[in-house]
Order: sequence, then C-alpha cells, then structure tokens
Amino acid sequence: MSNPFAHLAEPLDPSQATKKFFNLNRLGDPRYERLPFSIRVLLEASVRNCDEFLVKKGDVENILNWNAMQHKNIEVPFKPARVILQDFTGVPAVVDFAAMRDAVKALDGDPEKINPICPADLVIDHSIQVDFNKRPDSLQKNQDLEFERNKERFEFLKWGSQAFQNMRIIPPGSGIVHQVNLEYLARVVFDQSGYYYPDSVVGTDSHTTMINGLGVLGWGVGGIEAEAVMLGQPISMVLPEVIGYKLIGSPQPLVTSTDIVLTVTKHLRQVGVVGRFVEFFGPGVTQLSIADRATIANMCPEYGATAAFFPVDEVSIKYLLQTGRDEDKIRYIRKYLEAAGMFRDFSNSSQDPDFTQIVELDLQTVAPCCSGPKRPQDKVVVSEMKKDFENCLGAKQGFKGFQIAPAQHNNQVKFVYNDKEFELTHGSVVIAAITSCTNTSNPSVMLGAGLLAKKAVEAGLTVKPYIKTSLSPGSGVVTYYLRESGVLPYLVQLGFDVVGYGCMTCIGNSGPLPEPVVEAITQGDLVAVGVLSGNRNFEGRVHPNTRANYLASPPLVIAYAIAGTIRIDFEKEPLGVNAQGKKIFLRDIWPMRDEIQAVERQYVIPGMFKEVYQKIETVNKAWNALDVPADKLYAWDPKSTYIKSPPFFENLTVELPPLKSIVDAYVLLNLGDSVTTDHISPAGNIARNSPAARYLTSRGLTAREFNSYGSRRGNDAVMARGTFANIRLLNKFLDKQAPQTIHFPSDETLDVFDASERYQQAGLPLIVLAGKEYGSGSSRDWAAKGPFLLGIKAVLAESYERIHRSNLVGMGVIPLQYLPGEDADSLGLTGRERYTIIIPESIVPRMNVQIKLDTGKTFQATMRFDTDVELTYFRNGGILNYMIRKMAA
Repeated sequence: MSNPFAHLAEPLDPSQATKKFFNLNRLGDPRYERLPFSIRVLLEASVRNCDEFLVKKGDVENILNWNAMQHKNIEVPFKPARVILQDFTGVPAVVDFAAMRDAVKALDGDPEKINPICPADLVIDHSIQVDFNKRPDSLQKNQDLEFERNKERFEFLKWGSQAFQNMRIIPPGSGIVHQVNLEYLARVVFDQSGYYYPDSVVGTDSHTTMINGLGVLGWGVGGIEAEAVMLGQPISMVLPEVIGYKLIGSPQPLVTSTDIVLTVTKHLRQVGVVGRFVEFFGPGVTQLSIADRATIANMCPEYGATAAFFPVDEVSIKYLLQTGRDEDKIRYIRKYLEAAGMFRDFSNSSQDPDFTQIVELDLQTVAPCCSGPKRPQDKVVVSEMKKDFENCLGAKQGFKGFQIAPAQHNNQVKFVYNDKEFELTHGSVVIAAITSCTNTSNPSVMLGAGLLAKKAVEAGLTVKPYIKTSLSPGSGVVTYYLRESGVLPYLVQLGFDVVGYGCMTCIGNSGPLPEPVVEAITQGDLVAVGVLSGNRNFEGRVHPNTRANYLASPPLVIAYAIAGTIRIDFEKEPLGVNAQGKKIFLRDIWPMRDEIQAVERQYVIPGMFKEVYQKIETVNKAWNALDVPADKLYAWDPKSTYIKSPPFFENLTVELPPLKSIVDAYVLLNLGDSVTTDHISPAGNIARNSPAARYLTSRGLTAREFNSYGSRRGNDAVMARGTFANIRLLNKFLDKQAPQTIHFPSDETLDVFDASERYQQAGLPLIVLAGKEYGSGSSRDWAAKGPFLLGIKAVLAESYERIHRSNLVGMGVIPLQYLPGEDADSLGLTGRERYTIIIPESIVPRMNVQIKLDTGKTFQATMRFDTDVELTYFRNGGILNYMIRKMAA
C-alpha cells in the first residue's frame, strides 16, 4: 500500500533532493506543537510507516489527538528504528530464531524468511564474573575464564551474526550494553533508505531507557516481543500518558547524579508512573550533563515508567562532539531535529508542551543518599543510614526488615583471613563494587570516586583485605580517562582494580566470597552487606550471602568499603584512623563538584572515544579466533549443555488450535507482593542442591562448570529447572524462604520444578497466585518461558509489571488480575483450592472471566490481554507461533 502521508516528505537540504524527511509541520495541525516531544517521535514513526495495514491513518490521528485520547486506553502501533540486545537475553533470542527457521522449514516454508528486518545490535556484557580481584592480572584472568565458560555460547552468537542479516555483535570485553549504546551505537537521527528520521529503540534489557538521556526514545521489552520487532512487526502499545517532570534549581556541591536519580526514583514511585512516559523539562535540566540525564533515565524501570525522556538540546549536541561522533552527521542531526520541531531549548518555557500532569523537583533539595536494603526505591539519606539499618535489623521480615532478635544485634564472629584475625557483625560490608552502566557511564561520579580514593590513600586510609572490592567500567573509555587523570593507581591501592568490562556485580556475577567470610556470616546468621553503584538490589540478586544490599554513588561505595560497615554516621564518626593516629572523616576527603568538573574537562576528550570505538568490533583476539560454520540452519549438538533446540514449536500446525478453558488447575505457588523476575528466573549462581545442578551433574559437569543461570539461557532444560529457584523465594504455602512448594496430591514439600514435573506427568494444569507488582525488575523473557514449561497456564495477580505481563502474553500464559478492591485475602483464597477458569470462544481485550473453585465459590477476574493484537498472539499460543504461521504461509 502507498503511504497516504507521502506528500509530507521533502528534502532536508535543497542541494540533496534524494535525502528527505517527513515534515510533520506540513500537517498544518496546531495540535502537533502541543504534543510532548516523546509523543512526537511516536507520531513521526506512524506517519513514515503508514501503510493502512500494520499502521493505519486512524493510528496517526489518534497519536496527533493525544491530548484527548491519552486516558482512553487507545492502542497504537510503534515501529522502532532498531533493537538492542545483551547476551543473556540475546542468546535465547538467537536460539528462538534458529528454532523458528527449523519450524518454518517443517511447515514447508522458506526458513530464510526468519531474518531480522529491523537493525539489531547485540552487546556481550553479561557473562563476565568477578572471580579474580586485587591482583594485576585480574582483568585478563576474568576474561580468560569468561571465554572458557562461555566459548560454546560465543560460538553460537558468532554463527548467528553470520547466519542472520542486520545483526551486529559487539564482542565481549567491550563494555556494558547501555553505555556502549550511549557512547557509540546511538544514531540520534537515522539516515537510511533516503530518509532522515528520529533514532528510537527497544531492547531486551529493562535499562534500555538509559538512552532517553540523549534524546533517543527507547525502553525495554520482553525478548519475545523484541524478536517480533526484529522480524518487522510493530509494537502494539497503549497511547501513554506523559508526566512532565519539571527540574528547577542547581544541585548542591556535595551531591552526585546518583543522589539525584535515587531521589527521583523514590519521588516518582510515590507519584505513580507505571505504564506512563516521563518527560523532563524546566531550567534545571540545563544543569545536568548528558551523563547525568542518562543516569536518571537508566533507573526508569525502578520508578516504574515506560520511558524517561530528555529531548535533544544544545547539551546533547556537545555530548555528540565530546564522544567523537562524525561532525557532518552532527550537523544533519541538528538540522533535521530543528526542521521537524524536535529540538529543545529548556530555558524557553514557550516551548513547553502539554502534559498529563506536572510534578516538580528542586535540585537544591537533593541530599546525598543510598537505597536499600532490598529495593531500589527505598531511599535512605546518608546521614540516616546507620539508624535505618539498625531499625531494619529488628523489624519484621520484609522489604525493610530482617527480624533479628534484639539480643543478637551486636553479635560478633571472629575469623582468620590471610593469617590475620578479623571480626564481622551485622552491617559489615563484604562486597563493595563500582559497577553498572547507571554510574560507570558518568565521568563526574567515576572521577569523583578516583579523587576520593587519591585523598583517602594520601590520608593513610585502607580497606580491609577480606572485603571483595572491584571496578567494572562500562567501556574502555572509563579506564582511559581514569588512567590519564592519574587516579587509577589510587583506586587500585584501595582494591578497586579493573576486573572486567561488563555488568558483573550488578546482575549477580559478583563471584565467590572468601570461604572464611562465608563461614563467619553463616555461623553468626549475620546480615552482611553489599554496597554497589548499580540499579538493582533485590534479595538474592547481588550475592547469596549479602542479605542487605545498598545502591550508592561510586565515591560512597569506596567510603563504605573503607569504613567496613554500614553502621556508621559519617558526620560524627571517622572513616578510620591513620598511622599517625589522626581521625579521618569523610568530609576531609570528599571532592567538590567544581573540582571534579575541572578534571573532567581536561581529561574526558573526543580522541579517547574515537580510539576505543574505532576498533571495538575487532579488538578481542579470542573472539576473532572463533571458527563457526556458515550454514543457515543451526546444527544442534545433543551433547551441549548451553545451546538446545527449545520445545516451544513441537507439534505446531498451520491451523489455529481451539480456545480451551483451564479445568481443575492446582496452585503451584502462592506468592505475595513485589515478586521480581529474579525470584521467578534467577540470573546468578546455580545452587549445588538445586534441580538445575542435579541435571548438569547428570550430564557430567562438576560444580565449577555450572556457570550461572543467565549464561544457560540457551538451554531450556536448565532454565525450566531454574524457574522459581531463587533461595529468597517466599511461598505462602511454606513458613520459610525457599525455592520449594507443596505438591498437594501427595502433600510433599518439593523443589518447585520437581512438583511441577509430577503435576504435568499426571496431566494436571497449574496456576500461580500473586500480589501486587508481579514480575517487577529485569525484562526477563525466561520469567515467562520458564513458567510456561512448568505447565503454568495462568497467573492471578493484583497487578503486573508492564514488561512481564507482555512476556506472559507472548508465551500464551494468561495474565489474570483481581477486580478492583479484591485480592486473595478478601476472596478467602488459600491456594489449596482447584481452579477452573472459563475461557469463552469469543474474547475481547480486558474482559472479565469467571473462575470456579472446587469449594463451590465463584468470582471474576480481568483477563489482561490489553489489545486486539495480544488476543491474536494468545489464540496462536504465543507471539512466536504467530510469526511462524505467518512466515510459513
């Protein structure tokens, strides 16, 4: 079909008639200039891609009419410019593509139709672990181990980069996906197929939102949904409300961007922004660098919004120059955005668009803070940290409680490490990690940490040797400017040597703690602490032995490492005493904002970025040496424990299966609020007594070879056994935290996988009961694939995290939601009942369905298929089945 808006296309530069753009100003519609800048990006994509099939003229009108339509649950399509993946989610995506090629061939279709149409970049950053630290060869040792453990996965990914078109792989050792995206991959404006248009992206990692800080609209989606986008499908989304977040004032000299983002996170959690866009405006935005903005946008999932958008302005252009982007491209980026009405001047209030609601933050009011001990939104001002932790010790088990008896609050356990005696107590820091794209992308906090380390060393301060310290930058540029500015040796002296370029501690790849430390923690049942400059601190994520984990700025990570405990009031108590007996306080060594900025101006320069990124795809010799077959169909190795053809498409037919009700289902798990995707499908270490460990042992592997769940996502046999395998899972059927449940027919307590296996062998369907915010956290497709393989047909929850609900839909698992004002308690549900869920032949979005219990009780719940497209996916048994049928037709 021809585009009904083709007449809007005109040359950006009259001297280049072949290079056009869709000039939305020529719509002649006053509504355009009142639209939030983020909505303008959605509008442009709909105008440019309008074909009256996937994108219709009515969709364009609905977006243009955003002001009237934003509250009406109007569904609109969005075709992003590109897709970004990391290897934990990228491996299963490539596995699915390989299996889909097999399935299309089995249905007598052309397997090479399964091929990315939308450009995709995959950055390998989730595989490296902190096995070695505090030694000169830590980086090389960790990278060698990464290849040793993951060679098979890396070979598979390299095969995928050659077998599929439009897929670029950034090799391991390059950096963290979102920082590489910010510094290198982001186009800001595309110049492709004769058209200029805004860069936009969806990614298989929830922190894809970081790129919003540069004015590129993007957010995380489920891996399954991303695969459909790669194959040319638009995302179907509800036209979002847009919260205008007005920034005024300037930050105080001691405040970091980390403090600002933790303050914003708590504030927006209180406002309630789930499913909405947040767009920043106001004069305070000009006080923030692109790195500051990216830090704030990065933690968008933690405050629950879909996107956290900073439109492109003069500061954005300067950042593109600073990071070594091509100057000719920068010129057309500015020219296009100005011509299209998408270039922002934050000091000009007449440019302020309409918003659904406006909230305000005075940057002057932000104080140094951390977040924890179990959730990123639980902000604690640094001056209150000691008191808050001590309150948490005795509080009831929960997000802010560990339920330690008062008499045990001051327990001490002595242990010997490297022939010296030390002691641990509740609150002792055992992990201190400068990690994660949230902060390592930001030169101000990284140089701040370096300057603090320099002053600490010069003052005679040290870090206790048993504390696991590490520095894992998000790109080689960070190491470059830390070295050139002269602060790297001081970081190394305090134990913060470079251990790898990847997510590492932030995603649970923190590696082992020293055995004497683990024994002391276990012996005293101690609440040991991890402090990290990351964005997630959910239970069981960072390390199994750190029950309390706090998010903090890189300088504060070092400060708490030096103190050795979280139970310190920095204003009243010294960090330590030097060899001369002098007390050294944090205020004595804390660098000021203008001091940091002076160093940044001198040492963070374009040449660094150009030098690092011009060789990024070829610099890894081990990657270059991988030899892979050129076949278009993957030759599955039945002996592999990493890569396995998944069973999702077995017995798939061209004809649609009839819809069936779920009859007499048992409840596999009865869960509470804020169950995260880490609880559902952990990414970290594989416990030696788990079903996954038993499976790997049966395949001839030793515990040392288990690697992590994240690295095994290409093998469904491991991942099914790893579903609900988090040791901190709290199942209401049990009176303890454990990855177990009750198998009701036998009344036995079993590991979750073993119980599900018994139910499935008996042909019994399963459901899960849950509370609020089910599936919060990372955009993890295995948190939907795993339950599907366990035989779970539906989840009944009070509310869902956006991406996880989408992933359940993508796997054909029904997301049911209690009616407003109802929950398991108000309905008197124990989870021991059997549930029949009536699915009528004719279904519509968000319809209520009847649920009958074997007790005779009946109630209704909302079936959370929010759009007609989602219903289509459900009828097909999931989005991938739909794509296979479409490609095989």
